[in-house]
Amino acid sequence: MYITALSAEKFSYAPEAQTSFLWAVVGSPWGLLACWLVLINLIAFFVFGLDKWKARRKEKKESVRRVPEKNLLLLAAAGGSIGALLEMKVFHHKTLHRAFKIGVPLILALQLLIPFGLWLYFGVIR
Repeated sequence: MYITALSAEKFSYAPEAQTSFLWAVVGSPWGLLACWLVLINLIAFFVFGLDKWKARRKEKKESVRRVPEKNLLLLAAAGGSIGALLEMKVFHHKTLHRAFKIGVPLILALQLLIPFGLWLYFGVIR
């Protein structure tokens, strides 16, 4: 069975001059991954900052509810480890907790090592 030029256009997306930049970025899997990482890191940075703000406010008012630590670690594990580490360094928040002091850099190391290992295995060794 031969694929004609018309049917090949249906299955692949090639950006053209009049196509918007946003569609060109979001149209590829790498673009989607980049958008996700930027978004989740910004969210992690701001949620860690919100927790720092609530921690300061809780000293004066007891009824303030903080962000649970498991949610903060989950944000880091979902790809926001760079944003979490940056907030920890900038605002000195959660720097004395062992789970964050060791856990967030470990999550970042795994997030960097796993794709590198997959690339090494499938791209170089295999």
